[in-house]
Amino acid sequence: MNNMVTELNAPDIELQRLVRLLPRQKQAYLKNAMPTAKQRRQKLQQLKQAIVAYQQELTQAISEDFSNRSRHETQIAEIMTSLEGIKYMMRHLSGWMKPSKRHIDLLFAPGSNRVEYQPLGVVGIMVPWNYPIQLALVPLATALAAGNRAMLKMSEFTPAVNKVIKQLLASVFDEDEVAVIEGELEVSSAFSEQPWDHLIFTGSTEVGRHVMAAAAKNLVPVTLELGGKSPVIVDDQISLEMAAERICFGKSMNAGQTCVAPDYILVPEGKEQAFIDAYQKAFAKMYPSIADNPDYTAIINERQHQRLQAWRQDAADKGARLTEINPANESFDHGRKLPPCLIENISDDMQVAHEEIFGPLLLIVSYRTLDDAIQYINDRPRPLALYLFSHDRKTEKRVLEHTHAGGVSVNDTLMHLAQDDMPFGGVGPSGMGHYHGVEGFKSLSKAKAVHRRGRISGNSLIYPPYNKAFVEKLLKFKIR
Repeated sequence: MNNMVTELNAPDIELQRLVRLLPRQKQAYLKNAMPTAKQRRQKLQQLKQAIVAYQQELTQAISEDFSNRSRHETQIAEIMTSLEGIKYMMRHLSGWMKPSKRHIDLLFAPGSNRVEYQPLGVVGIMVPWNYPIQLALVPLATALAAGNRAMLKMSEFTPAVNKVIKQLLASVFDEDEVAVIEGELEVSSAFSEQPWDHLIFTGSTEVGRHVMAAAAKNLVPVTLELGGKSPVIVDDQISLEMAAERICFGKSMNAGQTCVAPDYILVPEGKEQAFIDAYQKAFAKMYPSIADNPDYTAIINERQHQRLQAWRQDAADKGARLTEINPANESFDHGRKLPPCLIENISDDMQVAHEEIFGPLLLIVSYRTLDDAIQYINDRPRPLALYLFSHDRKTEKRVLEHTHAGGVSVNDTLMHLAQDDMPFGGVGPSGMGHYHGVEGFKSLSKAKAVHRRGRISGNSLIYPPYNKAFVEKLLKFKIR
């Protein structure tokens, strides 16, 4: 048997681990199907301590995978965010676990109703490459807070991070509680087809459709965190310098390789160049140079790098106006650093017009009225995030009521995602379901309805043979 295993290639080994570990985790779950709040907090505390202990290894590994990943971006957007989420869960876990009392109609008295939150069992978590630390550890922490066990499928594009995540989790958990699976497309497909008790997928809308179809074979409930083209509306009265600076921060983080990064900016007609000038100034202040600047992250791999360059060229060939931002006038013939590029004169036949960009290309679209801007957004698939820059509460109310998005930041970008007490999730093509905060706990729990009757019950009054006089009075009272 040992000889047979050594002859298998890596994907086959991971597939065998997957199909072997899932039943083990399910059996282990049944032996402790309702962990106490103390047990869950202990697991979260151990995970938190392991993240702190491995933070340098994680930071170095992800920079290796990207060829350059800003150390401070990793610490802020991945390490700190994960730790803050875990600490929030630990503080509120006991309250989340308490049964919720529910109203009981007089017809069913004496009795009581309550909802108990029960762990689902084993959760599968499919992790993307763009934020592989946070998007592995926060869903995992949520699964543990809800009392579940979990298995993570890491991206094949982040081998260095995967190795550290595997070591980190092995230092805290046995594999029958938390396990890490690696591998490419074949393993990912098999992972999505397993009979999980819940499956969390973070990635593109296109792949999300395949994941949901695979999960449906076993009627596995899914949380899909997808993407899309997240718009920004800049109103006519806002400071362009303030808006440009905050948009630039949100777009430049991880070189735009963020699912909630601004994708296109709706700017009042006639202010396009003023906004571009303000954006260039803001970027140059944050990144005086790019090529050797450790604060500016590279594109994850050559495939993505070439895709972005091809989309940029496609837009130029079809009549777009491009403004490259290169404060130090550097050459980018080598490596995977890609300078930002603002693109105007967009047409629907350009790839950048209808595909999620996931890189430092930013579209500029002019509008005449607020209704025009809203219509432009509503003519497109519902995004994961929407950003509005306006100090006018009527404008804010109109945009919020007449558009759909997974989440919104007003006068900022990205920051709604960092709020631990707020749900995060998409709508329609940008996803379904939520995690973060209490919504995450509930997503990975079964809200079990419990109706309890005592020794005395009035139910017999509606048992056959029916007391017609009583039933007719009851129906007359209730059906009106």
